[in-house]
Parts: sequence; C-alpha cells; structure tokens
Amino acid sequence: MTFEELKLAPAILDAVREQGYEHPTPIQAEAIPAVLEGHDLLAGAQTGTGKTAAFTLPLLHRLQDGWEAPKRGQSRPVRALVLAPTRELAAQVEESVKTYGKHLKLKSAAIFGGVGMNPQIEKISKGVDILVATPGRLLDLADQGHLDLSQVQVLVLDEADRMLDMGFIHDVKKVLRLLPQSKQSLLFSATFSDEIKELANGLLRSPKHIQVTPPNTTVQRIKQTIHPVGRGKKKALLVHIIEQHKWSQVLVFTRTKFGANNVAEYLNKHGVTAMALHGNKSQTARTQALAGFKTGEIRALVATDIAARGIDIDDLPHVVNYEIPNVCEDYVDRIGRTGRAGAEGEAVSLVSLDEEGFMMAIEKFTKQQIAVQIFPEFMPEPGEKAEPIAMGRQTIWGGAGKPPSREVMAAAAKAARQEMMERIRDKKGSDRPQKSAKGPRPQSQPGASAQGEELDDSQPPRQDGQHRPGNGGQRRNNNNRRGGRGGQEGRGNPQFGGQGQGQGQRQGQGQGQRGNAGQGGQQRQPDPLRTGIDALGERGGRNRFRNNNGRGGNGGSQGGGGIDPLRTSYGRIK
Repeated sequence: MTFEELKLAPAILDAVREQGYEHPTPIQAEAIPAVLEGHDLLAGAQTGTGKTAAFTLPLLHRLQDGWEAPKRGQSRPVRALVLAPTRELAAQVEESVKTYGKHLKLKSAAIFGGVGMNPQIEKISKGVDILVATPGRLLDLADQGHLDLSQVQVLVLDEADRMLDMGFIHDVKKVLRLLPQSKQSLLFSATFSDEIKELANGLLRSPKHIQVTPPNTTVQRIKQTIHPVGRGKKKALLVHIIEQHKWSQVLVFTRTKFGANNVAEYLNKHGVTAMALHGNKSQTARTQALAGFKTGEIRALVATDIAARGIDIDDLPHVVNYEIPNVCEDYVDRIGRTGRAGAEGEAVSLVSLDEEGFMMAIEKFTKQQIAVQIFPEFMPEPGEKAEPIAMGRQTIWGGAGKPPSREVMAAAAKAARQEMMERIRDKKGSDRPQKSAKGPRPQSQPGASAQGEELDDSQPPRQDGQHRPGNGGQRRNNNNRRGGRGGQEGRGNPQFGGQGQGQGQRQGQGQGQRGNAGQGGQQRQPDPLRTGIDALGERGGRNRFRNNNGRGGNGGSQGGGGIDPLRTSYGRIK
C-alpha cells in the first residue's frame, strides 16, 4: 500500500514525499482510513511504529477540508486538541504537524510548562487551528480565560498510558469538561492496560479498535542483550561497552534524576561526552541537550523515563538500560526509542543482583527470553547479594527470590532518607562560598547542631564512627516552642559506643553530648542510590531501628533471594 491509496489531500502527500516516505506503517494503514471516516479510535502500537503520523495526517486532512478563513477581527478557534504527557512529546507532535502541514493554511501551537506564559498567550490570541498541550499548562491558560475549547472538533490523547502513570487522569477529566460532547476522540497508546480500556470506555463512542502487534511486545528488529554486572561496576561497564563498540549515539536510561546526573558526570570524566535530561532541568537546557544529541555533539544522553517521552530521533542505534525499570511497560517504551519506522536497533540492559527480579518480570511480560552476554571482569563480587533499592524516600525490592522482612525494608527506607539528607547537606556545604576573612568553617562542638541542619531523634550514627548529637529539639522550622528530649543510648554495637543525651531549646535547636566511638571493623560507604543491608548491620542492626530501648541488636538481616553471584540471569549462566 502507498500513501496515495489512503486518499489524503495532495498538499499533505507532497509533504510526506518530501520526508522520504512512500509506504505507510501498519498502524498508519489502519488508523488513517478510520479517522477520515469520522470514527472514534482506540489504537495500540509499539513506540516507533509511526503513531504520531497515524493521527497527524488524517487530522490535517479533516481540518483542511472544513477550513474557512476567519472573518475580519475574529481569531481562529481551536478545532483540534492533542494532549501529551510531557513537554518533549508535545514539542515533537507539534513539529510533526508543521512538517506535514507545511503546504496548508492551518496554524498550530504547542503549550507546556517550564517556559513563560506570555509568548504562548500571544500566539493563542492570534488564533490556532491545532493546539498541542500538556494538561497542566492547558488548564492554567483556560482558568485565566485565555483559551476557549468550546469549538474543538477532534481530541487526541497521545501516550495515554503515560498520562495515567504520571497521575494526569484528573487533569484529563477536567479538560474533557471544557470540550463539547460532539467531537471525534482518538486514543493512542504504546501499551494497553485495563486502566487504558477503562478510560476509553468513558471517553470513546463505539470506537474502532486497532492493535497492529500483540500487546506488550517489543519490536522484533531490536536486538536485546543482558549484561550481568556487579553493583559498583555499572558505570565502568557502560564506558567499556560504549568505547568497545565505538558507539557515537546512545540513549542511557536511569531510574532517578540524581542517577542521571551521576552517570553523565562519570561519562564526561572518562572521555564520553554526555548530558543529563530530567525534570529538574530547565526547558532551555533540555532543548539544548536534545539538539546536541541529534547533531552528534553529545555521544550519550542520560535520561529518566518521564523526560525521555517524546524523544524522536531518526535512526537512533543504541539504548542502554543502566538501571532496570520496576514497571514492565517502561521497558517496552525505553527500547522503543530505537528501531523506529522499520530500522534496526540495539537495546542493552545492565542487570545487577538487585534487579534480577525486575528483569525476570520483563521477560515474562514481553514473552521472550533475552540473550545474555558476560564480561567476566565486571561480574558481581563473590559474596555479593541482592539488596533493597533506594528511590528517593522509599525503597523497593527488585532481587530474585523472597524479599526481606518488613522491618528490614523499613530500616532500609529510613537509612536511605538519612543518606539523601546528608547528600543534600553536603551539596549545600560545597556550594556555599567561604569568606577568607573568617577562615574555614569550624567543626560543630559537642552538644550543638549545625545551623539549618534537620535532625531526627532516632538518626543512625555517621559512617565515620561518630555519634550524632543525641537530638533533642524540634526542627528549626517547627512552630512548636517546646523543645524535645533526646536520650537515646548507643549500646549493643562495638563500633559505636557512648551515649547521647539532649534537651531542646525554645528556638528548637537541640543540644546533646557526643559519645566516644568504639572500636569497630572496617568501614565502607554504600552506593548513594542503594541501601545496603550489610551497611545497616554496621549501623547497629535492624532492632536498633525497630525500637528505642537502647539495645543495638545483632546486625542487619541478610539480603533475600539466595542468589549465587556467579550464576546470575536466573541460572542460565554457568
């Protein structure tokens, strides 16, 4: 089949040919006729199969057929609305609208957060036919009276699965109340789930269902490989793979924003130009990062899942799952960044013992067994075991086998929060300029807390063997004028001796007596994105966190799973 057989307007066909396309993809061949006939649509296809053009081309055709020049003094009403979950996806969809509608008289605009409102308001006031928007900014402009959606004829929900994952369902429902009842609705999604079907039932009227490939599968042209790796060797293995294969363009996925920054910094230090892409970056920085990656100035783009939505790069050859996602659908979307529009691609997953359970679930979800390739020098160390994974203020279990007890997970989460706060304080301390007249900042004296530092009355001691102040006191931003009383003992672990006592002051600052450190074994610093069960044992054991009766316990519980570190990937490596 060719695009001419789809009976699109000649001006649209000219734009398609200028992009080098002659034959529609399967999703385009089925969706375009259905949209042209006016049907509501529920379409599922893998990322990279041409979903954007599948609704953009018929949308342009329908609006051009009914286009009338606005009367003098009147602006164009919004006749088509495309909702996207992220800024990058919204910008990419609007770029496609401009590309395929370049020979038409239709006008389009993209509005999203992270940038100023005034240019967007000015553009809307001049009139647009097709509006591509993220739900939050759209509602902001509508609430301020800058936007009228009462004449929308076609609504498109793109990446509807991600809309639900990001919690936009309530915003989407608010937007729907601003639209007329008589409209054509199109729902496109990379993956199908029961939640998507439930959303469709309330939105679509007798829709046509299109599923061009089996649900929850990956593109067959993508070569997928698993590399087992030790917990502390991932960054070194990533550099090794990039340099060994001489990759010039690779998209690397991490689980957190901190992880993205950390990996990008490591790559730059080892000769691989890289930049991080995540929600904390300004829109300008994100746009520059994408532009540099597309032109080849940046070899590696390190991104989180949300920020990567909408990344549409022709012939992107390589994707690396630096950290395995705990949501199987995210794996499908990640590797769908490569192998787009029939091209071939390669997806590599670096799997530590902490993530084997995630990888097993992904193989079951995608109904495949992924090939394993071993680099002996990067394998887990003898005795290494699965540990809970810290994600901000929570921990999750991704290892194979039975997860540890609830108490151990709670202790791991508490230690993870403390490590995160220490990391934030260290960053603030390094960013604070020092005045030479005052000299170096003195060490905190026993019984006094550092200014602005938030202390928890049951904080574990520092890794350097020194007790924290015994507490005391409310946090500095607490309005309660009564100080707290600390008094937690540190017995039970020979590494940390002494006692801590404290009494809060009216201002909420605690005072305490710092205990003397006892003799202990060799200390180690856990990975900042992990909370080691062994490290918890060094800190006094899980019983120390479970009760405050002053007894330290016998050390933390071991990580679950019972996995031989040299038989990773579920017994297939021997």
